[in-house]
Amino acid sequence: MLLAYPLREIVLRVADMKGFWGYFLPLDVTMSTSMLYELLEWAAAMVFGEGMEVAYLGTQGDPWDAHKDMLLASLGALIAMSVTAFINWRLQHDFAREWNASLTIRHKRPAGEDAIARMARKRK
Repeated sequence: MLLAYPLREIVLRVADMKGFWGYFLPLDVTMSTSMLYELLEWAAAMVFGEGMEVAYLGTQGDPWDAHKDMLLASLGALIAMSVTAFINWRLQHDFAREWNASLTIRHKRPAGEDAIARMARKRK
């Protein structure tokens, strides 16, 4: 919960992502870093554990401990972004316009295929 709002500030100030993306990306980053941490913790236990993996992981006999940790991190970020969105919806006059603008397609032409074709033509 405490990580999502600072991530939102980074997304807004550095990446200039507003509207929907300003709320979704902090949630997504929080969820993915939680999962990545649990995978790294598991890998460290397998590599350095030498028979003490369960004690190292600190699961206290709960095989769902990592899942619960990831769920709680995701839920905390979801609550933080929901509260932030609600406050902005109530106080920000252009909230709906900014939200809709963030979901519109800016460039009608596909970017990937055209860019690859242009790069291939330049190499010849």
